[in-house]
Amino acid sequence: MKQLIIIGARGFGRELSDWAKSCGGYGEDFVVKGFLDDKVDALDGYGDYPPILGSVEGHRFLDDEVFAVALGDPKAKKRYAEIALGNGGTPCTLIHETAMIGSNTTIGRGCLILANALVSANCRIGEFSTISFCSDLGHDAQVGAYSHVGAYGFMGGYSRIGSGVTMHPRASLLPRTQVGDWAVVGAGSVCTSSVKPGRTVFGVPARELLSFAEKK
Repeated sequence: MKQLIIIGARGFGRELSDWAKSCGGYGEDFVVKGFLDDKVDALDGYGDYPPILGSVEGHRFLDDEVFAVALGDPKAKKRYAEIALGNGGTPCTLIHETAMIGSNTTIGRGCLILANALVSANCRIGEFSTISFCSDLGHDAQVGAYSHVGAYGFMGGYSRIGSGVTMHPRASLLPRTQVGDWAVVGAGSVCTSSVKPGRTVFGVPARELLSFAEKK
């Protein structure tokens, strides 16, 4: 049986520790062993959770250990996933028992598909991406590596987000809309046209937010 180690013992990590018990294979293929976090008191006052085993940088993975990254920020997720891989870690993909996965869909290593998510037919989800609860991915949608689709997010058919994209809760993409690498779509926003890489958009319809320097 594999021992799951969760990277990040803050809010998302605590949630994932609970959700993992409702993912396929729990108790037969894997159990939660503990967390990796450099904040040794991160769980103080939060009740009975598995222990913090140390920092990501200092942990050398054993043969029976696998890991999942419970970090919402794509840049941090990429950084710590790469450290864990370099330290001999094997990523674990977790799919909640209430999630619905369509036919001919591919899901990369280290992904988290949370409760009541709907991933339709012929979708592609890159490694270490998170599809949060009650999100809806239409047919042929594509999600790049390390991206985060927040709760109640919606991606229409043939829509696509690149690597490291953040879609905040209730953000929506109309069919065939594209969002470039490392862009951010604000909470509740509706993208009716494509978003350039590295940009932040917000509103209905979503419009680009300019930095102070760009406004001058």
